[in-house]
Amino acid sequence: MSLKVIITAFAHPHLKKELEKAGYEVVESFSISYEDLLSVVKEFAGVIVTTRLRIDKRMLDEAISLKWIGRLGSGMEMIDVEYAESIGIKCVSSPEGNRDAVAEHTLGMMLSLLHNICIANNQVKEGIWLRDDNRGIELGGKTVGIIGFGNTGGRVADLLGSFGVKVLAYDAYKTGFGGGHVKESSLQDVCDFSDIISLHLPLTTETFHFADDPFFKSLKRVPLFLNMCRGKVMQTSALISALEDGTIMGAGLDVLENEDFSTYSVCEKEQFQLLAKKSNVLITPHIAGYSHEALLKMAKMVLLKLGIV
Repeated sequence: MSLKVIITAFAHPHLKKELEKAGYEVVESFSISYEDLLSVVKEFAGVIVTTRLRIDKRMLDEAISLKWIGRLGSGMEMIDVEYAESIGIKCVSSPEGNRDAVAEHTLGMMLSLLHNICIANNQVKEGIWLRDDNRGIELGGKTVGIIGFGNTGGRVADLLGSFGVKVLAYDAYKTGFGGGHVKESSLQDVCDFSDIISLHLPLTTETFHFADDPFFKSLKRVPLFLNMCRGKVMQTSALISALEDGTIMGAGLDVLENEDFSTYSVCEKEQFQLLAKKSNVLITPHIAGYSHEALLKMAKMVLLKLGIV
């Protein structure tokens, strides 16, 4: 049996160190392509991935020595887990490792948008001093709707506890999690009563374009909309329409439907330019779960779940 492992994306050095201590030969190839990995995957007993490479049936059929796949972060949509497990390959992820980072980023987006922090900062740097125009809105006393109450959604709710907010939480596959400031709710209640709506969903066939035109048109208030999970959970054209017709007050996005600017079509370029020009939209480059601390915690969690430490 091969004792080689390939790490296909940047990871905390702790991961390589512990794998080597466990007797593995570790190959780091942070920019390896799908086709290049396909040509060498038969050599490896373990593969470490993030969201960059698809580990599909074609790949798995070539991986004759593969015993396990470790996913740094949350979401397993890039891995054919069902097929992998059917042929004896263990698959683990580490959402516990970056949930704090994503939750803090979510809170930062909320506060920045509610208090016009980015808008005011940019104006002041241009020599513009506008106090009344940048009067903020307090988070306290608001109703926050969380859609998807897993590791990250739950942690967002925890952090919101100190702000005096009411959390309406909806999860299609989970029940019995309400209590305190968190009320287990229907999707309809989230859409009817939320001042802020935050998505924390995995990307699946069911959640693809979850936030579409019918979703935005179902909103009864004019909430702030946040997406810190996957870009394809949100339909960009529907988001733009919701912003332009005043259905939502603003948007905080850490993800986009297409995060590779070099591949943008004419339509995608136009959509991005529309979003980028809006002062009530904040966009960050998929960094919510990418803190220094999260890198280490995700590495430790993968090793723990694989039984290596």
